[in-house]
Amino acid sequence: MGVDERTAIFEAQSAPSGVKRDRAYLVVLAGASVGEMYKVETEKTVIGRGQKANIRLLDDGISREHAQVVIEGSRVYLEDLGSTNGTFCNGIKVDRKELADGDKILVGSTTILKFTYHDNLDEIFQKQMYESALRDGLTKAFNKKYFTDRLESELTFAVRHSSALALVMFDIDHFKKVNDTYGHQAGDLVLSEISTLLTTTLRAEDVFARYGGEEFAVICRGIDTAQAHVVAERMRKAVEKHRFVHEGTNIPITISIGVAGLPDATVKDATDLVAHADKALYQSKHGGRNRVTMYRAG
Repeated sequence: MGVDERTAIFEAQSAPSGVKRDRAYLVVLAGASVGEMYKVETEKTVIGRGQKANIRLLDDGISREHAQVVIEGSRVYLEDLGSTNGTFCNGIKVDRKELADGDKILVGSTTILKFTYHDNLDEIFQKQMYESALRDGLTKAFNKKYFTDRLESELTFAVRHSSALALVMFDIDHFKKVNDTYGHQAGDLVLSEISTLLTTTLRAEDVFARYGGEEFAVICRGIDTAQAHVVAERMRKAVEKHRFVHEGTNIPITISIGVAGLPDATVKDATDLVAHADKALYQSKHGGRNRVTMYRAG
């Protein structure tokens, strides 16, 4: 825990009871982005699936600019923006409603947000709960369960809206040899550094996850396989050029990558897409490693 977090906890614990929690947040309780927490700090915060939305959520039934949260003095209001399927607060369809702590907002088919006020301690606790539930402890990448749930929702959305979606899967070449030669602490360092390194090469909307062991996956929303190939090649080069150093020893590391995506008539569900990307990854490994392979049917 950092100094800032300890200070925040100390201040929150030392504050007299009854202090107003004046930081407004929306927390996603259900839907593709479950666990995410958004601070409401501007005069108007737009919720929707479009590029201009401040809180961008992908779910069936969410309009591009679906609703907004408006701050007026000390009060906060929820306003529908003429959405196709309506905005609901505590189960009631609303056009405009003043929000109270704990109100539940439904937008789209499955996305539920909770409006709440947090102090410093609440904010830190919520973030820690989010991290522990959805992220891998070692690498801080999203865990497999989150990846699986998110891929299903992203695929459903892409099929319904005829939009592009790509999946990039990779694993670390000769990783067992790294552990056997340099030790498991070195292996952990490689896993952690790869996660940190590659996260910086991706867009905010991409989902980077640890699929299992030394295998990782990236869900790339809104790009086709040709564009995903460019992303994958950038990832491959970044790892190849990076110096992984453990106890003064340089460990050469490369990755093998497989790419699959939509549109693809043979993809019926998320399992098919994973199988395609994994097959392409297998071809990369058996084709000499340290390369990117696109999935080809047949």
